[in-house]
Parts: sequence; C-alpha cells; structure tokens
Amino acid sequence: MVGSDENCQGVARPSNLRDGKFILFSLLGVMGSSRRALSTINGNIVEAPQYPCKLRKKNGVTDKNVDGDMNPIHRPVTSMVDSCCLRKYPAQVVGKPQQPTLEVTKPVVETAPNRNELEGAIIIDVEDYKSTSDHVVPMSVQHAEAMMEEIDRMDEEIEMEEIEKMSIVDIDSADKKNILAVVEYIDDIHAYYKKIESSACAPPNYMEQQFDINDRMRAVLIDWLIEVHYKFELMEETLYLTVNLIDRFLAVQPVVRKKLQLVGVTALFLACKYEEVSVPVVQDLILISDKAYTGIEVLEMEKLMINTLQFKLSVPTTYVFMKRFLKAAQSDKKVELLSFFMTELCLVEYETLRFPPLMLAAAAIFNAQCTLGVAKEWTKTCEKYSNYTRDQLLECSKLMVTFHQKAATGRLNAVHRKYSISKYGFVAKLFPSASFLLEASFF
Repeated sequence: MVGSDENCQGVARPSNLRDGKFILFSLLGVMGSSRRALSTINGNIVEAPQYPCKLRKKNGVTDKNVDGDMNPIHRPVTSMVDSCCLRKYPAQVVGKPQQPTLEVTKPVVETAPNRNELEGAIIIDVEDYKSTSDHVVPMSVQHAEAMMEEIDRMDEEIEMEEIEKMSIVDIDSADKKNILAVVEYIDDIHAYYKKIESSACAPPNYMEQQFDINDRMRAVLIDWLIEVHYKFELMEETLYLTVNLIDRFLAVQPVVRKKLQLVGVTALFLACKYEEVSVPVVQDLILISDKAYTGIEVLEMEKLMINTLQFKLSVPTTYVFMKRFLKAAQSDKKVELLSFFMTELCLVEYETLRFPPLMLAAAAIFNAQCTLGVAKEWTKTCEKYSNYTRDQLLECSKLMVTFHQKAATGRLNAVHRKYSISKYGFVAKLFPSASFLLEASFF
C-alpha cells in the first residue's frame, strides 16, 4: 500500500461512492497535529493519491480538472466556511443522478471579507431600515412584533384588574373585633342565602291558581298589614317574613276571599314568634282584625300554614340583603331610609315577585342613591357583593320609580304615610322620584 500524505496540509482526499450515497472525506490540516488516515470504512479501502494527481481516463477520454489544465490545482482549505461547505455538499447532491465513477473533488475557496471593508460599513437602525426598505419584513420579525403587542395587551389587562381590586373595599375589616358580626363566616352565610333564595320565593304567577282572590286583594291585605306592623312597633324583619309566608302559602293553598285576612293575621303571628322577643297575643290580633275571627280559627290556620310550609321559616328575605348591601354602599341614614321606603313599596305590588330578593335590595339602594344624587354609578364594591351590574338593575329600578311617583296619590298609601313622619326622616315627602332613570338619554 502506498504511504499516506495525510500530514501534508491542504490535501483533499477523494470521496467514496457506496450504495448511492457520497461519503466525503475532508482532511483538514491542523498545525502541529499528527493524525493517521482512516484506511477502512465499511470494508472499502481508500488510497490517497500522490502529488501531483495523475489524470484518469474515463471511456478512453482524458478528464481535465476544473480549470481546464491537465494537472489539478491544489487549493487547501483556508477557513471554517470551506469546511462547512464540504460537509454540506453530500446532503445537497442527494437525489441527483449519480455518476458511475468518482471525480477528483476540488474544494471551493471563499475569500473572507477584508476587515477594512467591515470597518467602513454603515450600520442602519432597524426602524429606519423598515421605513426605507422595500423588502418584505421577515416572518420572525412579524411574529416578534405580534408577541410584543400581546404582552402589552396582557399587561394592560392585569393593570386594570389591579386597579379594580384596589377600588373594592373590604366592608368587614372594621368589624373583625366584633364577635357578633361573625366576620369569619359572613361571606359563607350570604353565599348560602344567594343559593337558596330562588327556592324560598313564591312563583311570580301563583295567582292564576287562585279562584276566589286576585292580586288586587293581596295588595290591600299587605297595605293593611304594614299599618298593623307599625302600630305594634315590630321589627322590620317581621314585616318582610310575614309577606314571604303569605305568598308561599297562597302559592300552594287555595283560599277564599273571606279567609284572606285570616291568612294575613296568622302569617304575622308566625313571623312574630320567629323574629320578635315580645310576641303579640292572639287576642290582640283578633281585636286588630275587628273580631272577624275567633282565637280557635287563628290557631287552626296557624297549624295549617306551618304544615303546608313544612316549618321552613328560615328564608332569606329582602331585608337580609338590604343590611349587607347598605354596608357595601357605605350609605348614610338618608340612603338607608329611602332604600327601605322603596322595598316596602315593592312588598305591596304583586308584579315585583318576578324579581328575587337579592335584586330588589340592590335596585332599591341604587334607586335611593340616584334619587339623592349621591351617585349614578354602581360601584365595584356594590357590584362585587350584590353580583349585579348597573345595567342589570335598571329594569327593576325603573319599576320602583313608577311606584314612587304614584305612592302619594294612590289608594294604597300606607307606606307613603309611614315614611312621611319624623321617625323616618320625611323621605317620602322631601325627595322626588328619580324620574331621569326612565329617560332614554340616561342609558
């Protein structure tokens, strides 16, 4: 075997053709290195050519080198670029028609740019290049710009959320030392109230099942009970529970009109037993109803009502949510009195049964704020604790405005007379209705 010239710098070894693929051996000279040539690959022995390379004949025709000379020109690999080109060459020729014989391969020498030329180059800013160049912006740049825009948008959303969180007030922070406020459980309690409020209300169309009474008779009964409640100086919780018991009982039990007042008196008696410390006696209820019923009739109706309702007296009424939302609205005494005035007007009206107690309470406070000019916007704190936005409360608020407008002139005016005295701040007389809520320009 002829000796190898592998230690000579710049010697390019020929390539070997096997199974239709090129295997190119590029032997780069390394200064001061002494490596022996690989002599066997897949059983093929490659012999290094002697310098100068001799011509080979192909079908009797002499092959010339690339330059047209009879002798090949030795061009050593001068840079790493040449090495990369030699390594990529086999991959570029895959799939091309193969030659039956292997030619002597001469590497292409690319001259590196002169450093002086690089120093004289002009550096152009990216933004200036984009504005002055007609070339298409690469997809990578477009993708990067889209990513930056998305990041900016997400940052803005996060900033808005932080601002909203900062605008929400913790209404229970001042009561942490008050054990009666049960701050640890108050959120869970009201979450439970919101969950069961729909099952604790009467259907809004239950009067269709009654054959001898109607919604007008119900309104007269509730208006009378408001006067009785005030004369007995009962708590506000008792009034709201009384109306709830009446509606739930009438929704499942047909009643004749001559027994309707008995239903109202009995409901008031049950609510007093549940809410009051000092409960009126049965004889007082008989006297207040002008002796229309006996004591036995009241007790019999009590048994029928409490069995029909299956002893379910612990229900969330509008009053329960009112106290919570008034605290969230940071309202003063005027807003509180005017809000209760609105809700008691709704107790008389049968059509308000289509609104849940939670919405009635929130709409009453919103209406009172608009009436007093305190605020025309439903704050983020009120929205968080009521779960209703301003737009969701407008329909109920507009209905309350119509009730307020006719409260003084209607035949059933017990609520208006009640809130026209000094005990309730004369709110029914001093403050006109928020009629601007009915205007289209307000929305």
